[in-house]
Amino acid sequence: MASGIGDTFFKETKYSRENVSAMRSATTERPPLYKEYPDKTRLALPKASAETLSLDQAFRNRKSIRRYAPTPLTLGQLSYLLWATAGVQRTMGDFNFRPAPSAGALYPIETYVVVNNVEGLPKGLYHFAVRPHALEELKSGDFTRDVVRATMGQRMHADAAVVFIWTAIFQRSKFRYHDRAYRYIYLDAGHIAQNLALAAVGLGLGSCQVGAYFDDEINGLLGVDGTEESVIYMSVVGVPG
Repeated sequence: MASGIGDTFFKETKYSRENVSAMRSATTERPPLYKEYPDKTRLALPKASAETLSLDQAFRNRKSIRRYAPTPLTLGQLSYLLWATAGVQRTMGDFNFRPAPSAGALYPIETYVVVNNVEGLPKGLYHFAVRPHALEELKSGDFTRDVVRATMGQRMHADAAVVFIWTAIFQRSKFRYHDRAYRYIYLDAGHIAQNLALAAVGLGLGSCQVGAYFDDEINGLLGVDGTEESVIYMSVVGVPG
């Protein structure tokens, strides 16, 4: 049976007792841990605080929601969702840890949101700035048509209040873990998406996680190159319809 690129990748990135030291050695300088857009308008988010369902109730209620009511999210709800997925959970010394685990605490995932319907927040594309807990406005306007087209016609991206787009800055993990880093990056994204799914249910909202999209169309919307940084996962969030 012929091996494809996925089979080859899995085989070549296995740890063994002979290669583990080399595959976990940092060979280049660590890249910046945070991405920020200093030339863009920054909008401060309210403190991430919310009354939520219990974790047990969230587990029991979670399901993929694809139909949404035309009800806006509050800015407080969006703030909590951003914190639960990628915000600062605790600080030790000068290092900020986050609610979702990350291999080596390297945090290669960046968060962008397409805002369709959030109280007090203009429609547009935003980047989540982790340290100041703020949104940086990258583009203003209605991007629902672009996102629906790039996600192979999935209409829920237009109906949901917010579309989360997660990218990876690969070198943040590769500088230490080399090609094995790609495994960790996708695991990191999965942890983050699960946090979002449970946090959304806890707030009485719905979500649906998305892996079907045209990568370079989403990358083009974000203005990232698809090589050093690329989309790797998406989710929609809104009030269930």
